[in-house]
Amino acid sequence: MRPQPRRALRIALAAALVAAPLTAAATSVAQAAPAPAAAVRLAGVGLDDPHKKDIAMQLVSSAENSSLDWKAQYKYIEDIKDGRGYTAGIIGFCSGTGDMLELVQHYTDLKPGNILAKYLPALKKVNGTDSHAGLGSAFERDWATAAKDTVFQQAQNDERDRVYFNPAVSQGKKDGLGALGQFVYYDAIVMHGPGNSSDSFGGIRAAAMKKAKTPAQGGDQATYLKAFLDARKVVMKKEEAHSDTSRVDTEQLVFLKAGNFDLNPPLKWKVYGDSYAINS
Repeated sequence: MRPQPRRALRIALAAALVAAPLTAAATSVAQAAPAPAAAVRLAGVGLDDPHKKDIAMQLVSSAENSSLDWKAQYKYIEDIKDGRGYTAGIIGFCSGTGDMLELVQHYTDLKPGNILAKYLPALKKVNGTDSHAGLGSAFERDWATAAKDTVFQQAQNDERDRVYFNPAVSQGKKDGLGALGQFVYYDAIVMHGPGNSSDSFGGIRAAAMKKAKTPAQGGDQATYLKAFLDARKVVMKKEEAHSDTSRVDTEQLVFLKAGNFDLNPPLKWKVYGDSYAINS
């Protein structure tokens, strides 16, 4: 699981800039423009629509990689010193949390004898720790080489969907949420991981439901999503590397305040002070 943003050091340094609630000025700067006619036709389409899914990946990549080019991240690998060993790939698979092990195992199932298969014993040993034992620079080089393999890219896509994207979208639909709400769930499960502990996605959702009903329960979508984002920020601020909440304040809350429940472009937002836009 990927409970930590990749830019941990940058987040800690920028925390003081954006830890406060979203101001009217910030909303004005990053306000999403009205959706054009082409986008309006996508009203009611879920986040699993291919175009909306690509938007979701760009939004996450802006926070995780300071770039909208999420497809360039298959080769990414780095130890961001968050206690979870290596963080790598399009969604931040971690050597210390098990999802990197599951990814390499899936890759090996698809392509036996691949360049990363020999690291499976080491990945099993370091799971649950921040150790690089049996990995190191050779593993980093081989990861970058594997990233050129379309089979490895597909393996990353598969595991992203299985562990993070599909569960988030499925739960969002069950809760009566549109594409924006489904994205709010997805971004939360990427950072905090699946599960029901108080600091996981399930715990955040449970805390939100104590404050507001989901649309499926007859509640108001905006009210519920605000409660969810508020509950998420409480969890984020408990850990220094999460204390910059701009991916909520100057991204997701901007779309929410604009009433853009279908997550239709054009979209304009900021993360860690950097401005981004998706125009179509």
